[in-house]
Amino acid sequence: MSLSIGIVGLPNVGKSTLFNALTKKSVPAENYPFCTIDPSVGVVAVPDERLYKLAAFSQTKKIVPAAVEFVDIAGLVKGASAGEGLGNQFLSNIRETDAIAEVVRIFEDDNVIHVDGKINPVSDIEVINLELILADLQTVSKRLANLTKEVKSGKKEAIIEAGLAERLKAALEDGKLARTVTANEFEMPFLKHLHLLTSKPILYVLNKKAGGKNLDEMTVDGAADPRYTKLMDFIKNSGSQWVLVDAGVEHEMKDLSDTDKKEMREGLGAKDDGIDALIRAGYETLNLITYFTTGEVETRAWTIQKGWTAPEAGTAIHGDFKDKFIRAEVIEWDKLLEAGSFGAAREKGLLRTEGKEYIVKDGDVMEFKI
Repeated sequence: MSLSIGIVGLPNVGKSTLFNALTKKSVPAENYPFCTIDPSVGVVAVPDERLYKLAAFSQTKKIVPAAVEFVDIAGLVKGASAGEGLGNQFLSNIRETDAIAEVVRIFEDDNVIHVDGKINPVSDIEVINLELILADLQTVSKRLANLTKEVKSGKKEAIIEAGLAERLKAALEDGKLARTVTANEFEMPFLKHLHLLTSKPILYVLNKKAGGKNLDEMTVDGAADPRYTKLMDFIKNSGSQWVLVDAGVEHEMKDLSDTDKKEMREGLGAKDDGIDALIRAGYETLNLITYFTTGEVETRAWTIQKGWTAPEAGTAIHGDFKDKFIRAEVIEWDKLLEAGSFGAAREKGLLRTEGKEYIVKDGDVMEFKI
């Protein structure tokens, strides 16, 4: 299950502050088999009001939310792909994650010096992406060299992989990410085996600062900052998701009550820190959805890949569910609440029996029969 997102960024963009804010929302490790004790990894709950409404409906004793893993990756500097700074560690750590959250600074603050001496979000993104591209280019070039002998001997699999690698190399040399190259069904296994950094989905995290000068705010004459306009155009053209956060606000309020947090936000002119939106966006970037089980003992959100069938979804609960699956009783979470009980939902024909071919939808409440 793909659950891990690597947080990357240049120095002084707020990466560590963001990670500290995220870990304030950590969940109990015993509920999640993928949890780690590594201090650079935070397993955080995915905010979902549906879970708590279902828990109230069932008067449940225990609530277990869906969770996603954020990894605080070693800082990046120019030349990381050539081993500069902590380059090798940076590349190794990010290779193990399933998606990338690039923290991009969009605030100006003379007390927090930018590594390049100026605020230019698109330039920051290009520095990071270039290092990832150069690292991938090394990987692809090495693989192509190793395939030469097998290609000459006419080995079918090698010819297919070499064709893909040639297209990847051309794209990378042109400064494009590997995910801009489309692989067919025969090439896909080879693409996955390469573990390319730029084939991972990217979520851009735009970090602003309450009370400071932020690029997303209008200038005095009511015009948009051209740097922010350029940034929005870049992200739109990349096809990636983005979220606005104020990591500093959440970090400063980490020990306050919800009431005090609200008052402090109002005093700073910050409506929301954006951390919950970031967690949800990270979940979506990984192509994940949630289904629920609910009862008096426990109400739980289960994480699965979008497009999974009912038997595949059952493996989130236990590996045996796929092979032993017979059928599942399914109802949309809001229709269950409207019905008032499972019995009433069944009488109204809202509780359906689905078989092995059923594609689970986000928000389904399910009970598996095995």
